[in-house]
This record gives sequence, C-alpha cells and structure tokens, in this order.
Amino acid sequence: MALRDIKPTRSELINLKRKIQLSERGYKILKMKRDGLILEFFKILANAKDSRGELLKKYDRAVEMMALANTVEGAIGVKSAAFSVKEVPEISLKSKNIMGVVVPQIESSKVRKSVVDRGYGMLGTSTVIDETASAFEELVESIIESAEIETTMKRLLDEIEKTKRRVNALEFKVIPELTAARDFIKMRLDEMEREELFRMKKIKARSTS
Repeated sequence: MALRDIKPTRSELINLKRKIQLSERGYKILKMKRDGLILEFFKILANAKDSRGELLKKYDRAVEMMALANTVEGAIGVKSAAFSVKEVPEISLKSKNIMGVVVPQIESSKVRKSVVDRGYGMLGTSTVIDETASAFEELVESIIESAEIETTMKRLLDEIEKTKRRVNALEFKVIPELTAARDFIKMRLDEMEREELFRMKKIKARSTS
C-alpha cells in the first residue's frame, strides 16, 4: 500500500481503523488455530512413532514366517494355502474433523480370520501356515492403522503451513501496512487542521485591522 495513493479523509481513517480491528481479530484467531493444530500434530506424532515401530516389527515377523513356511511347506504349499482364502479384508473410508481439517478414519473388517475361515484344510497343512497367516493378518492391520495416522499427519502439516503463512502475512505485512496508512492519515489530518486554523486566524486578523 503506497502512502501517496491514500486519501487523507476522515472516512478513509474510519475505514482503516475497521480493517485493522478485523485484521487483528483474524490474526488472534488464526494464531490460536495454528497453535492448536501444532498440539494436535504432536499428539498424533507420538502415536505415529509407536505405530511405525509396531509396523516394522510385524513386517519382520511376517517375512520370517514366510521364509519358514516356504521351507516347511514349499512354495507351492504356501501359494495353495493363500489361494484358498475366500473372504478378503474389507476397508471403509470415513472422515473426521480436527480443528477444521478433514482427516480420514479407516475402518477394516475380516482382516483377522479363524483357522476355519482361512479356507485351507487343517489336516493338509502344518501350524507354520497358521502362524504365517496370523503374522500377515497382523501386518495388514498395522498397515491400515499407519495409513490413517500418516495421512492425518500430512493433512495437519499442510494446514499448519497454510495457517502459519496467513499469520505471518497479517503480522508482518497487512497489519503494519494498515497501521502505517492510519498513522499517515492522522498526521495529514492534523496538518490540515493546523493549516485551516492558521488560515482562519489570518482572516480574523485582517477583518479586525
């Protein structure tokens, strides 16, 4: 906002004061939102660290069990057991709101199955297949949980960055420029008032002489 383009009028001064009030109110609200989002992010971050650790453990466990199952049952036996599964996991995607940010809420079913529901014959396979299936079912559950947490964190981070940019713009650009314009108009109005007063005194002095 160039000061030379500002009209030094009382109506413009009132308008600027109103804009400053709105900007300062908006600044406070956005700052509170930013701080709240950061708190929510760090709460979820703690869960994310635990979730990542669990995911890595379950992944290592699943890989180990797959290697053991291939050794005991052979690759063909493992594939046969895998293809016997009739019911696949079901995933439904909903959403929830965290301080105005829409984040996913992932719900799953039919991930963990009983030995009977897995479809392969109990007599034709060893317990290694059961343990391998359980390990991968736990891994899938962990992946679903991690996906929800990671996506939530990303969306919160994006919103934090947007809000931070708006807060900075108001604090370091908009409000200072409006304040400078207000002060300029007040100064010019004071100058004009003094000039008018001086002019009136001169006129009065002439009329009385």
